[in-house]
Amino acid sequence: MTNTFAVWFRTDFRFYDQPALFYGLKAAKELDGKLMLIYHLDPGFTDHIDLHHDYFFQTLHHFYKQCEKRGLHLHIIYGELEEALNKLVHAQPNLKGVFYNRDIAGEGKKRDDVATRWFHNKGIDTYDFNGTHIHEPKDVLKKDGSYYKVFTPYFRTWSTKHVPLPLSSNFHELKLYHLESDPIDREGEHFFFHHILTKSTFTWEGIGEESAQERHKQFVEERLITYRDDRDTPYKDGSSRLSPYIKTGNLSVRSIYHTVMNRLDEAGAGAESFLKELAWRDFYYMIHYFQPEAKDVELNEKYRTIPWNRNLDFFSLWKEGKTGFPLVDAGMRQLNQTGWMHNRLRMVTASFLTKDYLIDWRLGERYFQEKLIDYDASSNIGGWQWAASVGTDAVPYFRVFHPVKQSVRFDPNGRFIKAFVPELKHVPEKYIHEPHKMTEDFQKEAGCMIGVDYPAPTVDHRIQRKRAIQLFKGDEEN
Repeated sequence: MTNTFAVWFRTDFRFYDQPALFYGLKAAKELDGKLMLIYHLDPGFTDHIDLHHDYFFQTLHHFYKQCEKRGLHLHIIYGELEEALNKLVHAQPNLKGVFYNRDIAGEGKKRDDVATRWFHNKGIDTYDFNGTHIHEPKDVLKKDGSYYKVFTPYFRTWSTKHVPLPLSSNFHELKLYHLESDPIDREGEHFFFHHILTKSTFTWEGIGEESAQERHKQFVEERLITYRDDRDTPYKDGSSRLSPYIKTGNLSVRSIYHTVMNRLDEAGAGAESFLKELAWRDFYYMIHYFQPEAKDVELNEKYRTIPWNRNLDFFSLWKEGKTGFPLVDAGMRQLNQTGWMHNRLRMVTASFLTKDYLIDWRLGERYFQEKLIDYDASSNIGGWQWAASVGTDAVPYFRVFHPVKQSVRFDPNGRFIKAFVPELKHVPEKYIHEPHKMTEDFQKEAGCMIGVDYPAPTVDHRIQRKRAIQLFKGDEEN
């Protein structure tokens, strides 16, 4: 029987600079074997389909179709992990090696640890690669071998490390060495196409590797140079909007890095700012690797006993974008409607939930997990712990974002607010950040009665700021 090798796709749905695919093909060529492509569909990921899952599954479907166009078959295997692996080995008893791009933090690490042991017990070799980050956690350490807890010195070291050039697989060779076989799990593929996809009904623009590369090229050529100045302004198309493609692996971060580095002289501060954002992603991945409990436990031990509020009525107002603070509400509605939120607004809305509503950051982190199409566990956890002032290198607890001042600064004319909070569409610019200050006549003229069409502020920020500081000092009044 022919030696068989499998490339196991996870969140790396691309052909260009896909290390597991590149080296899996290399093994098939050198050992005169055949290559197959697999994806494990975990039942735990299919129970509830929200925006995050919807986008992911439609991206998986798009990649499946792209494989078909190239004469390849992506085997979708459904079931609990060991059940799925048993299906694979039963269908391919001559499986010699499995290639995959590793996860070394969060749930992905747990899966990889279990799968590696399982394969090795069966006498099957595994080969894992860095296909998701520029630098992995152990690549950027202090001289004494400990890990960084502050971003700035981490970034200095990160910037000195060598980044390999992207890898390119030959499509003709992929087809030549592809293993022609019946689907490993016909029922699983039927379940995906006729159950999962029928529940994934949102209309997404520009899914897949081709669209990702076009967006990447457009951003680098047209907006990288102004990135530093425009990235914090929600109503401008100043951010890259590449994060959903990075999440699904339609784009390799390594290829993004090299493209930006090639424009460093021309794009200057814009390119430098963008590189820092890529480094932040690696930084939070590193923190998550060394602090695997971070999804549930504050990294700063001093704040693990904070008596967070769990007021579900306030939590619902925040989720629905009905807090009475226009920029906060616009950000939450952007999330609910599009599955994406501008990074500045992620900070503003997270700060509001934790510092104005005094609600447990874990609730917010999990809500973002449901909705964000670019949800990255390490970055999301790091961002929420940063906003809540309980994580590593976090904003000090006494620096509390003022939701109105943030609104005035980053959406001065209310353009973004009006795009996502239609009740305020005709509110004069003078009142757009604090519509409750309109007189009754102005409210009638704007067609927005406060307390009827749009809520009055649900809390007093000045009071809540003081309460938040007291909470962290440990002298919060019960």
